[in-house]
Amino acid sequence: MVGVAIGLLVVAVAMGALMVSRGVSGTVSDASGIQQQGAYAMRLFGQQLRQAGSLRMNRNPGTIVAADLYLAPVAFETKATSASSPLYDFDATKPEQVISGAAASVTLAVGYRRYTEPTFLSTTDQSPSRNCLGGPADTSDHERLESTFWLSSKSELRCAGNPATAVSSPPTDGEGQPILQNVANFQVRYLVQNNTPGNLTVTQTDASGVANWAQVQAVEVCLVLYGSEAMDLPAGSNYTDCDGTAVDMSTLAGVRARRMHVAFRNIFQLRSQGLIGTVL
Repeated sequence: MVGVAIGLLVVAVAMGALMVSRGVSGTVSDASGIQQQGAYAMRLFGQQLRQAGSLRMNRNPGTIVAADLYLAPVAFETKATSASSPLYDFDATKPEQVISGAAASVTLAVGYRRYTEPTFLSTTDQSPSRNCLGGPADTSDHERLESTFWLSSKSELRCAGNPATAVSSPPTDGEGQPILQNVANFQVRYLVQNNTPGNLTVTQTDASGVANWAQVQAVEVCLVLYGSEAMDLPAGSNYTDCDGTAVDMSTLAGVRARRMHVAFRNIFQLRSQGLIGTVL
């Protein structure tokens, strides 16, 4: 009997240690997964936003052949026409083709020129740029790349891009593809420059406060992601939401109850601003 009692005690201690180890391991794994998703999201937003409005440099816009290759005329193309779809024409003087969005429900649309350049893998120029879904294909004749982001009712950050058809306004859960899961909040704010001579200012606003999209200098993106592992969260376990308010994670309900939450925030400057026809 004494041996059995000692054996059961050892098993109980071992099971307790195993459960503690499992809880710690799950928490670390959950935190790592959230960080990986957040890093991927910000890298994707940065890739698309920093290209917004970019132009193609035509290395031979005319018919003149220079004696020296380095003296050949070059020019930036501000307009390009798609052979198959006017929806994907590119015109750098139209700011809505560069950056646009809605405040409720929150959407963000980014566009830029689909340029081509020489590669070692093909005898013809290829396009190295892709939208958020990796399109369009090299064989596509679309002249503009477009990516539209929004938060679905299923807590997924979804994205749509050409060559698919334009998304609805507001987008639906069936459009585009999910690129992130467990998204608690998605907010976009725009840094708008007022170009009044002698009174140059930059203000931050959501999409409803943008009167002229050509004056948007940068975009702030905020995401709140939550984990998949339930854990014990004492009262006062707070995180800072996208609007700056403190949220107590121990009071949340539903799929977010007892879940770790992490906010990710970054500001991306648009390379297009300052071009003729966009800001002034």
